Amino acid sequence: MAVWAIGDIQGCFDNFQKILKKIEFNPKVDRLWIAGDLVNRGDKSLETLNYLYSIRDSVQIVLGNHDIALIAIHAGIKKPNPTIQPILDAPNAKELIDWLRYQPFLHIDYKLGYAMAHAGISPQFDLGMAINYSKRIEKRLQGRNYKSWLKHMFKKSSNRFNTKANSLDIEKYILSSFIAMRFCKRDGELDFKQKGSPNNMKRLNKGLYPWFACPSRKDIPLKTIFGHWSTLVNDTNLDYYYDGKVLGLDTGCLWGKRLTCARLDRPEPYFVQLECNGCAKPTKNNSTSDS
Repeated sequence: MAVWAIGDIQGCFDNFQKILKKIEFNPKVDRLWIAGDLVNRGDKSLETLNYLYSIRDSVQIVLGNHDIALIAIHAGIKKPNPTIQPILDAPNAKELIDWLRYQPFLHIDYKLGYAMAHAGISPQFDLGMAINYSKRIEKRLQGRNYKSWLKHMFKKSSNRFNTKANSLDIEKYILSSFIAMRFCKRDGELDFKQKGSPNNMKRLNKGLYPWFACPSRKDIPLKTIFGHWSTLVNDTNLDYYYDGKVLGLDTGCLWGKRLTCARLDRPEPYFVQLECNGCAKPTKNNSTSDS
């Protein structure tokens, strides 16, 4: 059995199928981890969801910002765009959305030695905190009042973890850290405005660090897989980021770069990449959330 992790698909179904063929993925015996952002902007988000749902017993998903945006659109909290509308119009829309609602924000595999979250794990969380807090917001998303809760979550993001804040503000930080963070300050406060590469924008001069390089980051005794950050690496020969402790797999397939798979059931990850044709349909309304 092979265990593969893949970065953000974002509705690029044709490229997704090509890389599964390239790695000879067999859902009857293999496992596929997906680091969030299954849908949105790509031209075949519905096909992507339907396929993953059809092999759901072989797939491990964590939710990304675009997946949460889809749930919010279906709940009437946000407006749809042309790449999301086919999901809403599908006869099995509710079945797909309910399936997404019951997916986690954090996946842990102690045997393989990996944790996976769409944007990563907040530098202010140790592993126990991350597990407990992810379960807290999963319970909210799966609850009867999830629409009301999501409506609060889509207000301004909370960038500082404060255990004395009200419960909704605490949960807003937890959710934002799992699905939207990139940069942070030395003390772990998150910065949601910056999106580019830390290599070409002199972020350190602004006192910002990639979340995984935060000087005050708590220790996580597992390798952390994440997506969400297609501009993290500028090196056109790689695109993915791996430093032995964190593994970034969003390599910009949507924008015509690459789709990346990493095999995890080995002492060190083994990478397979696919050159992609950009599958986004650019329109002024084509974004429901951050990339």
